[in-house]
Amino acid sequence: MKTVYDVAQLLKKYGIFVYLGKREWDIEMMEYELTELFKHKLLDREVYARARSILKVELDKEKAKNRV
Repeated sequence: MKTVYDVAQLLKKYGIFVYLGKREWDIEMMEYELTELFKHKLLDREVYARARSILKVELDKEKAKNRV
């Protein structure tokens, strides 16, 4: 798993499709959904940590881009 697309594909395996119309919102919602899957023990800790770090980096990029 290396991209936001890969994280979206992971979520799709659990029937979760995220599209809110703004990339920043999509990433935040994916992060929320990942956390819920992890809380309910559907995701392994390593998978969760990797996906969460990917989303964190991309969210930081989006917020920086929107500030300009």
